[in-house]
Amino acid sequence: MLSIASTTLAVVVATSVSLNAHARSADDARARKFIAEHEASIRPLEKAVNLAWWNANVSGKDEDFKIKEQAQNKLDEALADKSRFAELKAIKQLELRDHLPARQVEVLYLMYLEKQVPADLLKKITSKANAIERAFNVFRARVDNQEMTDSEVRKVLKESKDSARRKAVWEASKAVGAVVEKDLRELVGLRNEAARTLGFRDYHVMQLYLNEQTQEQVLQLFDQLDELTREPFRRAKADTDAKLGKNCGISVDELRPWHYQDPFFQESPAVYDTDLDVVYAKVNILKLCKDYYAGIGLPIEDVIARSDLYEKPGKSPHAFCTDIDREGDVRVLANIVPNEYWMSTMLHELGHSVYSSKNIPRTMPYVLRTEAHILTTEGVAMMFERPSKSADWLQQMGVTVSDPKGFNETGEKLLRNQLLIFSRWCQVMLRFEKELYANPNQDLNKLWWDLVQKYQMVKRPEGRNAPDYASKIHIVVAPAYYHNYMMGQLFASQVHHTIARKVLKADPDTALYVGHPGVGEFMKKRVFAPGKTMPWNALTKFATGEELNAKAFAADFQGK
Repeated sequence: MLSIASTTLAVVVATSVSLNAHARSADDARARKFIAEHEASIRPLEKAVNLAWWNANVSGKDEDFKIKEQAQNKLDEALADKSRFAELKAIKQLELRDHLPARQVEVLYLMYLEKQVPADLLKKITSKANAIERAFNVFRARVDNQEMTDSEVRKVLKESKDSARRKAVWEASKAVGAVVEKDLRELVGLRNEAARTLGFRDYHVMQLYLNEQTQEQVLQLFDQLDELTREPFRRAKADTDAKLGKNCGISVDELRPWHYQDPFFQESPAVYDTDLDVVYAKVNILKLCKDYYAGIGLPIEDVIARSDLYEKPGKSPHAFCTDIDREGDVRVLANIVPNEYWMSTMLHELGHSVYSSKNIPRTMPYVLRTEAHILTTEGVAMMFERPSKSADWLQQMGVTVSDPKGFNETGEKLLRNQLLIFSRWCQVMLRFEKELYANPNQDLNKLWWDLVQKYQMVKRPEGRNAPDYASKIHIVVAPAYYHNYMMGQLFASQVHHTIARKVLKADPDTALYVGHPGVGEFMKKRVFAPGKTMPWNALTKFATGEELNAKAFAADFQGK
């Protein structure tokens, strides 16, 4: 028999539990109300920004860039609302019992936090970044009073044996740095001012925080990658250097940045016996992409239909994929030329397109109906781009390769070198941007070339004192972003090894996805379906069984 005291205690406990449950229920309702109001007001503004951004990059027109700037300002003003942020901050302190509202609150908090700076400062940042992006889009290298497209620059750097010609074209491609340097320095100052307003040491620290990372975490990973890749890269580069020197009739000691084919040496030079471009000169790149993605259960015909894919005046010379509305309106901007570079690029950008609202369930809340993180979408794109260097892949896709053995041997070397070269290039970008925002008044030209020499082992041009760092558009339009490309490579290798092992039951070195819809099913269930419900490391573990690490990446470049 219970005593009166025991009965009273039980009633008190039950009442307390009931009150706590009621309070949590009220807290969840409060969070859902905020989320619903956010979606109603912000969703149309985000769509307007995305459309304006698309139109400006396709046309290059001043009026379209002005519309883009105005759309961004409207969105920024809405996210900067201090009363709304105060409510969001209060909700974030609550113990929400429902995971989906709790995760949405986390995501929204970071989104709103970035905009809690003076309105005039936000507008200055947008205006300055917009002006620089416009300058990049309309810039064309000029040699002997003739304009050159980005593809024409790459063609000279790939094919010419004349060092003087190569140097002239390379320097012309870098001239955009001098055009935007002053504005870029001012933009860096404005970004730092915004970060310090919010209590961060500088803008680089803030950007990583907003993307659920820390400088310490990322630098630790990159220090490990430096150790892992330094000697393999040195050996691979020595082999590449010997071939580059021979091709141009110079000694290895005479090699300079313009001999490395890619303007930033972020791609592997094509110096081997088989020219992969010969095969792609006769390939319908779009058809190959359509057939490939359809065969793995991730069709992309609708994306192609909405995209803008070939060169024209004023248009951005680069490539990107964008999800306009999180309702399936996904598009790719590209400048296709029939070569391996653009085959790889299109596989990459369409890889982004399948990791979007095309395949993230529409039942997912709008706030979470996007990729888990920028590194995970980059990883998916990088994983899907890799087959472009495989004759086995081409032949399975119905393309005739006259010398498949030579193509494969060259492709394997290029892919191995590409992984190493890109790793070293990302070291430069991460460490340069970190120091750029930590101390923007230092000699940035010297800093840039010091890092290039240390990590890429490329000799700086004697006597050159030009803002070559400023010729990299990502520093303007995607600041503190580049390290995610490298982390994406780790993600790509990790997911590929999981697919090879669990879906294809094959060796990761030889596993190809052609005609295997199970690959698409795996990606939908294990990578796409969670959307942004998990932070990046949790998604990596959900998809592969392990948190992000370099083991699979190391196996990929060491095994070639």
